[in-house]
Amino acid sequence: MSKNILVTGTSRGIGAAILSALAGSKAVGHSSKGGDNQIAADLSRPGAAEALWGEALSRLGHIDVLINNAGVFEASPIEDGHDAWLAQWERTMRINLTASAELCRLAVLHFRDRGGGRIVNVASRAAYRGDSPQHWHYAASKAGMIGMTKSIARGYAGENILAFAVCPGFTMTGMAEDYLESRGGAKLLADIPLGRVAGPEEVAETVRWLALDAPPSATGAVIDVNGASYVR
Repeated sequence: MSKNILVTGTSRGIGAAILSALAGSKAVGHSSKGGDNQIAADLSRPGAAEALWGEALSRLGHIDVLINNAGVFEASPIEDGHDAWLAQWERTMRINLTASAELCRLAVLHFRDRGGGRIVNVASRAAYRGDSPQHWHYAASKAGMIGMTKSIARGYAGENILAFAVCPGFTMTGMAEDYLESRGGAKLLADIPLGRVAGPEEVAETVRWLALDAPPSATGAVIDVNGASYVR
């Protein structure tokens, strides 16, 4: 049966691949500027997540699955001035975690009225492994997503509301390519036993399976897609 799905952060990379993987379902995407089958919402702004949810409901009628993929990966060295460092921390937290939490809350309330639904949050191996000295905030935001996902899974499984997370490592998107180049790609690749970074389609297929096919008893699961560069 086709599902109605909201996917955030679909302008490129993993998000665009997720939309492609969900071609058999009725999915609507999101990006900051909007576009073809994408709702415009700047998630760095208070109120944007709620407006995004409302517009998605207007277009779809109801929502069966929420996929939180939108995020930023922007450096914030501790040597920056306090105000600049804090502003970047708060921007990253708002986009990566707070907006996702707002959407999760709205989804849970909506799913309660419909007898259930699914949430898939795209986090990162950084949630467990940490990240570079310039990216404390990114790692913390993704760790928050994992804690939130597990809390939702534990709190609402009895209402048939299921929650899952995916933790990619480096994925060959524009964002990852820039970072690989800046950090010395060959050295970083040597840390991945598989010998290459993941493709967006590999992450997207994992998300698709969790969104549509994973058994309910798997709720709360976190799946790593990182070429064994971090094994828990």
